[in-house]
Formats: sequence, C-alpha cells, structure tokens
Amino acid sequence: MSRAVSYSTRMLALGAFALFAGACGDATGGDRAEGVHVDGDWAVITGNLAGQRYSSLDQINPSNFAQLEVAWQYDASHLGSVNARSIPIYVDGMLINVHSEYRTVVATDAGTGEELWTYTEPETFRWAYSMRKNHGKGVAYANIDGRDVVFLISPAFFLHALDAHTGEHIEGFGGAVDIEGFPDTGVVDLLGPDGLGYDYEDAAEGIPLEVGYITSSSPALVVNGVVVVGNSAEQGYNQTRPENIPGDILGYDARTGDHLWKFNVLPGPGEVGHETWENDAWEWTGDISSWAPLSADPELGLVYVPTNGATQDYYGGFRPGDNLFSTSLIALDVETGERAWHYQLVHHDIWNYDTPQVPVLADVMIDGVQTPIIAQATKQAFLYVLNRATGEPIWPIEERPVPQSLVPGEHLAPTQPFPTKPAAYDMQGLTVDDLIDFTPELRQMAIEALEEFQIGPLFLPPLHRDNDLGKTAALWCPADVGGTNIDGTPAYDPETGIIYVPSQKGCSARILIPGPEKDPGGIVSDDRTQQPTGTRITEWVPGPSASPGRIDGLAFWKAPYSKITAIDLNTGEHLWWIPIGDTPRNVLEHPALQGQPDPRTGNGRQAALFTTPSMLVYAGTNSDNDPVLFAVDKMTGEEVGRVTMPDRNRYGLMTYMHGGKQYIVVNANGGNFALALPD
Repeated sequence: MSRAVSYSTRMLALGAFALFAGACGDATGGDRAEGVHVDGDWAVITGNLAGQRYSSLDQINPSNFAQLEVAWQYDASHLGSVNARSIPIYVDGMLINVHSEYRTVVATDAGTGEELWTYTEPETFRWAYSMRKNHGKGVAYANIDGRDVVFLISPAFFLHALDAHTGEHIEGFGGAVDIEGFPDTGVVDLLGPDGLGYDYEDAAEGIPLEVGYITSSSPALVVNGVVVVGNSAEQGYNQTRPENIPGDILGYDARTGDHLWKFNVLPGPGEVGHETWENDAWEWTGDISSWAPLSADPELGLVYVPTNGATQDYYGGFRPGDNLFSTSLIALDVETGERAWHYQLVHHDIWNYDTPQVPVLADVMIDGVQTPIIAQATKQAFLYVLNRATGEPIWPIEERPVPQSLVPGEHLAPTQPFPTKPAAYDMQGLTVDDLIDFTPELRQMAIEALEEFQIGPLFLPPLHRDNDLGKTAALWCPADVGGTNIDGTPAYDPETGIIYVPSQKGCSARILIPGPEKDPGGIVSDDRTQQPTGTRITEWVPGPSASPGRIDGLAFWKAPYSKITAIDLNTGEHLWWIPIGDTPRNVLEHPALQGQPDPRTGNGRQAALFTTPSMLVYAGTNSDNDPVLFAVDKMTGEEVGRVTMPDRNRYGLMTYMHGGKQYIVVNANGGNFALALPD
C-alpha cells in the first residue's frame, strides 16, 4: 500500500455504475428527498454531480456555431461590486446565480435575462471580515417534496434554503438566527453547535479572531437528500500566525436542515491520519478547507472532497509531518460522513498547491474492464486518476525523492507522489531547456536573468532571505498560478472517455522573511476586518515576490504559454494539445519572430470548457485580446468555429435548453450574458 493512500475496511461494491451524463444531473434523491432530472438542464455549477461539464444538447453545433449572437445580457452592477467567479444553474425556466460581494442570490428569466427576484443576507461582521465574499461560484439545487429549493452558503458562513421561484426562505428548514434582519426560519448557522461546533455570544460576530476564521466560495452539493457543505479560509499567502480553525466538512438533511455529521479534516487522537501531525499542531492550526467544487456518486453514496493546504503557505515548520488531510482527495459516505478512502496529493504542502478544481467522475474501460474512476487535475500539472470506489490508483503512482528545504526549522516530506500515467500535461520544474527558444540570443538573455535565482525540479521549496546560497529566491514551477487553477475548468466527454484539461505555465519566487517584520503583533489595525487571525507570530512568513521579469517583452519560458490537453482516460495517453486562444499580437510582431511561423503560444491564461456530443467549447481571446468563444473538434483539436463575445469570461461556462432554444451562458465581471442562434 502506498503511503499516500489508505483504504476503508468497508470495501465498496463496484457493481452498478452511475450514468453520469444523465443520472448525475439529479440534484438529490434517496430517502430524504426525491430528485428530478430534465434532459438538457444544468442544475449543478459543474454540469452534473460528476463534475463533467458535459451537456447532451446539440442544437448549437459546428455547422452553425459561427452564427451565435448575443441573446441577452444581465448587468448586476446595481447590486454593488462585481462577483468574479459566479456561474448560474438552470431551474424550471430560470437561471439562478450569485452576484456582488454580498453574494446576492439572483433569479433571472432564462429566455430574456430579466431579473425575477433577489435575496441579500443582512450585513454582519462575519460578512465584512470574509476574504472570499467576492469569490462565490453559485448556488446548489434540490427538488424536495416537489418544491424547487436553492441553497446558498453566504460569505458569513450561513446556509440559506430558498424557494427557487420566490426567493422566500423555506419554512421549517433550520431555525431562527439571533441577528437583526435574518428570517425566523430557513437558515442554519454553520459555525454554531449544530455545525462546526463553536459557541459564542454574538452570532453576528462569530468566533473570536484569535481562534480563527472560516468562510466559503463554492456552493454546497446536494446528493441523496444530504446537503454537503465545504468551506474556505483566508489566503495562506497572507497568513502570519499559525492558529486557525480547520475546514471540517458538514452534512445536513436537505428537507429539515438538521445537522447529520461532521468530518474532521484535521484528525484528532485515535482518528486516521493523526500521526501525521507532530508538535501537537493538530490542536491549534487549521485551514485544509475544501474551497473547490465537490462531486458525488449517488450510486456508491460517496461525495468527493478536494482540499487545500494547512495554515500557512510557503512555511510549515510549526506543523512537522505529512499533515493529513491537507491537499488531498477524500471520499466520504454521504449518509454518515465517514471516510471511505483518501489520497494525499502533496505531503506537507508549502507550495500553495491546493486542489483547485472539481474531481471528475467517469466510467471507462481499463484493460477491457469497465471501471469507475475519479480524475483530479492539479496545479502540479498532474492528473491523478484513482478508482473512485476504493481509492486505488488506476496506474502506478510512485513516491519519489524531492528537494529538501534550506529554511531553518522547516521539515519537508522526503518524497512526493508522482503519477506514472497520465504523463504531466504542462511544465514541471525549470531547466535551461525550458527557457525561451525563439532565438539563441533570447535564450541567453533568459539564462542571465535567472542567474540570481535557484531553479530545479518539481517541488523545489522556497528560500528565505539571506540564504546560504546567496540567491534572491527559489523559482519553482509550476507556481500556485501554474498547471490547472481556479479558472481552468476541465471537461469530460462520456461518449469517448476523453478529458480535456486546460493549463498554463507559471513560476513563483516568494521570499520568506522573519514573521515579526510582516506582523508586529498586537492590534494591527483599528479596523477589525484588517486584523489577522491567531495569536502567535510564525518564525517565517511569505514576503515579497521576486521575478526574472520578461525577456525583451516575452515570457522567459518556451511556448505554449497555455494550452488544452486531451487525455484518453481509458488508456491514460495524451491524444493532442492546442493553444488556448490565439498568439498575442505583441508576440507575433516581435522583431525576433519576423518571418517565422506562428509559434502557437496561446494567450497565457486558463480557459473555461464544456463538451457536447459534437464539440468542445472554450472561452479565450484572439491575437488582439478580444474575447472569443471557440468550438473545437473533440477528436483532433481542430478549430471548427469561433464567435466574438461582448466581454471576457472569468470562470465558467454553462448551457441549457429553454423554449426550444439552446443558450450558452458566459460569466463576466458584473453579470453574465447568453449566446444563442438567431430566431
């Protein structure tokens, strides 16, 4: 057994496999609440419970894609500041989404974009302190006793159950919250005794900042009548103190709001993984949140939870050990919250390699045997593929030695898990061979620019200021913005077993500095929303970022800068790759490239994707940086259509059928817009 995975004693049957392109569109089901599914809907922000971002709709196809035009636009600026990452779901003729940093729930007419109703939670200190209030990705949905219900996790960490058609809170769900302006029913305080379990005098204030802080960014997931609630924490690169609360996973009855279970992401004595926390750090450190979307297999009764690293980024000397369940993939029994299996993707994560995307579930043929799998894209540019019933790797994953830290007090894991298949789909580590190669002169300029930096393989650790190497910083690749990140949304085609994974090149050179320089201790600001969590100051904290800069206006690494890779999950083999969007004009017109063919760099950014029976659709830009929606042949990567958009996509895409017409909705800052064929 690999040290990176452990299995439950209760082995799960491999029998009936869910047909995720259809059945996983059901928002709920089982004994507590019956689910419904209408063909062509998009009732989960990731397309279905399997996280596939696949639609069976085919009215829009390569033959007419270029005819798409704007059908409607929704401008949410009247609600306040924009929300950068929200994507709607389709419910009975409506699109339901969140907008603004208040995470206002908005229902609009699916055919016109006209606003139907809104709900905004009253302001609290818990809301004001939230560092993720402008990052909400959407809402969850369930049909309960014939009633359409949407669930909102607010930045203040309350769970609201709303009637999808009126926006009114559901009577009998949860209970009253002692805050002015809150309803008498329809809300659950996720911090309280029937949630994370904290007691406090003032619900609007929440837990003391000395103890910690928690919020949310992705919506809940409703499966088999259970509302599964993830969470988010403060950005690890801003943390200066080791104390925080863990991002435990919560389960609630979708009908009543009753608390069903809590899974401890930071295991205590007697729990699996407790031995991976030395120095008693399990008692006072935290995070390990699950800020990315969740996925689920209702047939197996499992929900899949990708997690973040532990407090804090870039230094973990105060928490020696592998630190389960940080930067892991966890399968939980949706009825009980018990761990079925887990796989840790990064031991003792200090690279901000938090798991950024939904785990994708699929049924494929492995050596002639139908196999239920789960595929997790990562910032490391690895696609980890496991049996979703047991957690066993489909292809071997090897523990390989990695560089060790030179930072005093740091104790890194001696090895990290490296999948042998599929191969890495983007840059890992940095050598001279990875540098810009348009001309020998440009490469030499890049070599000289990197002389003051330490470079090396994947998992190269950060350096502290005034290190013994005499280097400005370590330059590790991919960085926390490389590989697959938040706005690079993989998509899966259940007809072929091919997954399409967006990625970008990116390196980081954070310098660690002594904690007291960044955090002087005591009250940092009279504004409590600016005060840090915790009490002690960490020995080393994230300092400034260094960078070699651009090389004569160009990236210092080889092309492509960003791409989409097609991977056959039946075999683990790469099929093709294409750049994301067109090569930017400044690259095409650079003097060093005159007379040369298009280097196909891509635009250097991630892309939102979804698949249909006839094509792969993604959002990108052309050479002039204009926003463009592209259609691609799924088997070859050949472009089969493009259309200019009125605004740039920021996170996701979705599609739905309404009134006999298929629409594609694009998320943009300040609202969203829909494209459709002419009448």
